[in-house]
Amino acid sequence: MKNLSLIIVIGLILLLGGCGCSGYNNMISLDQNVKKVWGNVQSEYQRRSDLVPNLVNTVKGVADFEKSTLTEVTNARARATQMTIDPANLTPENIAKFQEAQGQLSGALSRLLVSMEKYPELKATENFSSLQTQLEGTENRIKTARNDYNAAVQEYNTSVKRFPNNLLAGMFGFSEKGYFSADAGAEKAPSVDFTK
Repeated sequence: MKNLSLIIVIGLILLLGGCGCSGYNNMISLDQNVKKVWGNVQSEYQRRSDLVPNLVNTVKGVADFEKSTLTEVTNARARATQMTIDPANLTPENIAKFQEAQGQLSGALSRLLVSMEKYPELKATENFSSLQTQLEGTENRIKTARNDYNAAVQEYNTSVKRFPNNLLAGMFGFSEKGYFSADAGAEKAPSVDFTK
């Protein structure tokens, strides 16, 4: 009878230990995947940032182009490239700060591209058209990278919150990671007026 009790206790310890190791290893894999996908997000934002100087230099060739718009784009790019996050610290607060800096650059680029309508000679240049196309493609890649990141974070956060992983997560320092969210004001559709 004692042997049977001992075997049951040892069996339970092995079962719980095996589940614990499996849960821990799964959280490690998911955490590494989030870090990899975060690297992809940063890479796409870096690609956009690398295109900005070429775009600004191309636009500078138009003598009467608004200097304030170019300065705004250059300053927003500088702020966006200075904002980096350690992949081990992808908290919701840090993601929001990163997103805000990138949003400022997006807004400045949008204003720059809208102001191009006044300069048909600039729009007609091959270099500008090529840069604009590359920038549009990069924005699409950023959106895809952000969606992939959110999917990886959702899988990771679900694993960290599930029982019994939530017990292990607390012991080993696995905490929830932040998501990208819609930019402020994105819920409001822009108004379009063709009567003017």
